[in-house]
Amino acid sequence: MVTRNIGKAMGVLCLAIGISLIGVGCSGGSNDGTGSQSQAGNAGGGTLSGKVQIDGSSTVYPISEAVAEEFRKVQPDVRVTVGVHGTGAGMKKFIAGEIDICDASRGMKEKEAAACKEKGIEFIELSVAFDGLAVIVNPKNTWCECLTVGQLKELWRPESGVKQWKDLNPKWPAKEIKLYGPGTDSGTFDYFTKVIVGEEKASRADYTASEDDNVLVTGVQSDEYALGYFGYAYYEENKDKLKLLGVDSGAGCKKPTVEAVRDNSYAPLSRPLFIYVRKSAFERPEAVAFVKFYLENAAELASDVGYVPVSDEVVKANQDTLKGALSK
Repeated sequence: MVTRNIGKAMGVLCLAIGISLIGVGCSGGSNDGTGSQSQAGNAGGGTLSGKVQIDGSSTVYPISEAVAEEFRKVQPDVRVTVGVHGTGAGMKKFIAGEIDICDASRGMKEKEAAACKEKGIEFIELSVAFDGLAVIVNPKNTWCECLTVGQLKELWRPESGVKQWKDLNPKWPAKEIKLYGPGTDSGTFDYFTKVIVGEEKASRADYTASEDDNVLVTGVQSDEYALGYFGYAYYEENKDKLKLLGVDSGAGCKKPTVEAVRDNSYAPLSRPLFIYVRKSAFERPEAVAFVKFYLENAAELASDVGYVPVSDEVVKANQDTLKGALSK
């Protein structure tokens, strides 16, 4: 998604879900530049310049862009750029040394970590928010209120035989389902296929795919028989144009809400969101200042853009991870 509307304040909610976070390092790393720490303990504590480059997940983009906008107010001479090419594409840039931070709507894959090790890249992983995936249809859809995980799997699996709504339920219309979803470089695509289909990246190919969630919103909005999925925050930004479906994983139909994501009752479509930071970036005081600012403000800004903030325990773990990276 490329919208920068962050006015939908939803209140800061502490998430009582523990996530184990550690600073993840690949061997053969670079100097972490501990001398820069004294210059960047506070983003507003001194004038900085330079640049910080971010790319990756369209889901994490609204958080990183919101943080970047606030950071620019206190450090206007630091150029922070936030791209939105999907988690997979962001990881490729991260490994190639083209960006300092990768936004990710999934954890780093083993092969990506191995590529880091091969290139001598050290990094840390920080959890910045939680999100739920929304399954959405056109507002004119009056026949479907909820889909089971089994129905979603049958709909999205490779070589699916589901073509019309009646293939999911004989009482539903004999009309073709037009499908919309994230592209294959998206962490949302990876997560959805893993928890719904049962295998990461296993999906039918005959759907409209895009890394720009506005394209998906427009597609579903313009077709009465359409169905799609993307991050819950995107639905919140466009809920006047879309209809949200519930998902039944065996315990009854549940729609994603901040509360349902917070207590993990919206299963299996709730997930953590991450940023990965190259340790070599900490050689530059502007990068240190930005990451510190990010962690200090992520909870409030994540809530502003429709996500669930991490718990106090995760906040502390993030701070400990960063402190450890800067002390070496």
